[in-house]
Amino acid sequence: MMTKDSIAHACERLVLDFAHFSDSQDYESLAGLFAPDGTMVRPSGDSLVGRAAIIESYRSRPAGRISRHVCTNIRITVESSNRAHGLTYAILFSANANQPPDAHFGVRADPRQLVGEFEDEFVRTEEGWRIASRKARFVMHT
Repeated sequence: MMTKDSIAHACERLVLDFAHFSDSQDYESLAGLFAPDGTMVRPSGDSLVGRAAIIESYRSRPAGRISRHVCTNIRITVESSNRAHGLTYAILFSANANQPPDAHFGVRADPRQLVGEFEDEFVRTEEGWRIASRKARFVMHT
């Protein structure tokens, strides 16, 4: 049986893996973090149901987009041996990879940077811990 700490760690890893797979554009692995019938509500309000819909949505992003999610204040609350929920703050930096790099500094980030949060419900499945639902929203921007 998993302890509350090990459950919280497994859920925190899902949050961090989501950011990594999103930023590295590995959308199949990103969708695999969700339960098969998992849902995601995008900041725009669009609701995605199931892994195939999540993959399709992320593949429709503009070509040449670079993103980096900086996730912090990851707060996981374990409800039972099979369920947990979490809230994560995220800063999203993005840029256009098609522009020339500024020497060794890389490409210039977009002027609008976003601060948001992920509200997650986690569930233990036959595949291990997965995201049952995620609500992503922006709270402020520069």
